[in-house]
Amino acid sequence: MNISIYTFFKPFSSKIFLSVIIIGVSFFGKGFAQNTGKLKITGKAIDAQTNVPLSYASIRLFTKTDSVFVTGAITDEAGMFSVDAAAGGYSGILEFMGYKSFKIARIQLTKDNSPLDLGVIKMTPSANVLDEVEIRAEKSSMELTLDKKVFNVGKDLANSGGTAIDILTNVPSVAVDVEGNVSLRGSGSVRILIDGRPSGLVSFKGGAGLQQLQGSMIERIEVITNPSARYEAEGMGGIINIILKKDRQQGLNGSFDVILGHPTNYGLAANVNYRRKNLNFFVNYTLSYRDTPGRGSQYQEVYRNDSTFLTRQNSDNKIQGMNNSARAGFDYFFNPKNILTASYTWRTSKGKRYTTINYRDYVSNLNNQQSITKRTQDETETEPNSEYSLNYKKTFAREGHELTADVRFLNNWENSDQIFTQNTFLPDEITRISRNILQRSVNDETEKQWLFQIDYVHPFRKDGKFEVGLRSSLRTMTNDYWVREQNEQGVYVPLPGLTNNFVYEENIHALYGILGNKVNKFSYQLGLRGELTDVKTTLKQTNEVNPRNYFNLFPSAHFTYELPKQNALQVSYSRRTRRPRYNDLSPFMTFSDSRNFYSGNPDLNPEFTDAFEIGHIKYVEKGSFTSSLYYRYTTGEVERIRRVDAQGNSITRPENLATENAYGLELTSSYNPFDWWKIDGNFNFYRAITDGSNLDARYKSDTYTWFARLTSRITILKSTDVQVRGNYEAPQQTTQGTRREIATLDLAISRDIFKNNGTITLNVTDVFNSRKFRSTTTGANFYTEGNFQGRLRQINLTLSYRLRQTKLSGKKKDGDDDGEM
Repeated sequence: MNISIYTFFKPFSSKIFLSVIIIGVSFFGKGFAQNTGKLKITGKAIDAQTNVPLSYASIRLFTKTDSVFVTGAITDEAGMFSVDAAAGGYSGILEFMGYKSFKIARIQLTKDNSPLDLGVIKMTPSANVLDEVEIRAEKSSMELTLDKKVFNVGKDLANSGGTAIDILTNVPSVAVDVEGNVSLRGSGSVRILIDGRPSGLVSFKGGAGLQQLQGSMIERIEVITNPSARYEAEGMGGIINIILKKDRQQGLNGSFDVILGHPTNYGLAANVNYRRKNLNFFVNYTLSYRDTPGRGSQYQEVYRNDSTFLTRQNSDNKIQGMNNSARAGFDYFFNPKNILTASYTWRTSKGKRYTTINYRDYVSNLNNQQSITKRTQDETETEPNSEYSLNYKKTFAREGHELTADVRFLNNWENSDQIFTQNTFLPDEITRISRNILQRSVNDETEKQWLFQIDYVHPFRKDGKFEVGLRSSLRTMTNDYWVREQNEQGVYVPLPGLTNNFVYEENIHALYGILGNKVNKFSYQLGLRGELTDVKTTLKQTNEVNPRNYFNLFPSAHFTYELPKQNALQVSYSRRTRRPRYNDLSPFMTFSDSRNFYSGNPDLNPEFTDAFEIGHIKYVEKGSFTSSLYYRYTTGEVERIRRVDAQGNSITRPENLATENAYGLELTSSYNPFDWWKIDGNFNFYRAITDGSNLDARYKSDTYTWFARLTSRITILKSTDVQVRGNYEAPQQTTQGTRREIATLDLAISRDIFKNNGTITLNVTDVFNSRKFRSTTTGANFYTEGNFQGRLRQINLTLSYRLRQTKLSGKKKDGDDDGEM
């Protein structure tokens, strides 16, 4: 078993972190010892539409006579709250961002009725209400809790007309590189889920597959930095859970989008829901066509036999893609406590990629040019994906007592057919010094996966909860790959070592249990997850078989303490892993660049992380503020290592480094200074110490870096919003070099039209065309500089229309926006 919690205590920094935890635990003990014996007021907050508990909502008590603030508290994960107060008369207010405040006019607390139970309080989302039509509520763009951040997509103007990757670029703590790879708090080991489960919408491309998912299908994104044993152990940096749109309101309702953009971005989207009595139908459909230009440059020096060989490389590419995505299904309510949901998701992408690369070769210096080589790539790609899902949920009489079962089947396929031409000339670019090279590469990839999962939650006593779950994942992936070159007789012949059939078989079985309870202001949750992994890779033509079987335990622990004046503190620990993905293991090399090759590593091993975090959240009247101290100790750290041969050709592939120690501070806030002005901010500072001396004594780095994002949104003329967002990623040292800073600015403006049933939005992403990834990489015999821009400035114009059937009996009176008890 790979359980090595004690390795966390090796670095000096971990001793400091441990001291902080001990102080926190001691503080918890003092909190229990200082129980004043005051009377109590209890209750529970839930969503009025879904009956979902509202975690970390705030309740405040005021004196009945002069409305002076007395005390307050926040709800726990189950929506429960408990407030200590002296006997007397009070008024109260329950608040949660994105919901109408709920006023409690009269509270009379005495020794005889303590603890006074206010019962279940149903809170309704904020809404813009017209004379006859009820518009769907738009929650605040960012909501903060101790264990996760919730990013509501609809309220963020910068996301209009974009893809899921564009949205993730704007999510706090998340960064996306030029290839669409997603990282969280500086870690690229992130698990991306759709509606809490793996999905064909992500596909075997990982985060890059989200470039085909239209943003209009997404309702919100949850960022979970230190997951409990409830979640699969995959993803050491944390989990990003993308929640798709689906409604269960009675009648017909929905939303429709039309998108126009430059560079070319045309799109249509529809999200429709119809419910009649016990049957609810939902349909999401998107159609998009994009023409995405990109560019890059590279300078490289190779040192050989007391000589220096230099290469300047420039590339331009254009990706044209037509994407269709449809998701349809139904909910059947046998009764309010038994729901069956079935859905089918279909996505297809057809694209063309055109790339031109020019290589200019020199000896000794840039005044001594030897040749120029021109290479072109013409790729046609087809990618159809399907997903079938069946889910059952049963709730019992007691709140929180429930059983869920889920079955999914994913069927993905991708075909890539590429034609390459290459010619080499003297520096005059006219005189050819080599024959015309013509190559063809065909790549067929398939993925089939079955997922079975069952979860059971059983509450006990007042606030206790026991949870158990079972999960099995059965996945088979294949890659039939070959590269051929035309000889002088015009016949295509296979290139040595570039034809094979790679098969990846993965079976993972997991069992977990969680125990949680609350004692006064102290809550705890302890979990343990066991995962049995059986992985086998096979290269059929060469009969190379590499099996792996291992069992791991993944414990988790979360402790929360409610502090006075609407503060809360949480200490958490979890053990996570990152198993090599399909692309990490596949030995096939990319062939579009004839000088720079990328491949997987069939001998790659999983990496393991012990993650610790202390989080604090503070609620104020107009917003909230969270801070987190975190530490990760990783063994078998996976990083891509670049090596260059004497001819200047590079191979980059993932390798297991010895260790990484990463720790940092993250601050996130959401604040409304006025009703017309909202500010969201995120700041993350971290240090990462990487040791790859197991491969090479030079593979070491110690970097301090930071990331900041600030969003300001103002409302003018009541129906017009203006939003500005700035992003900055500081420079950082990497294992083989450096990565330079990135600074971008996004602008957007929207206005409600059609009697507030519609919205038109104009947004400009990367106003100054500054989102460029610049890096340097060094080795024993080479020095490389890279400058790449995968996407240029994007301008989108989006028209959205909302359809509702729900009617109101009459106009709402002023002041009716607040619930009253």
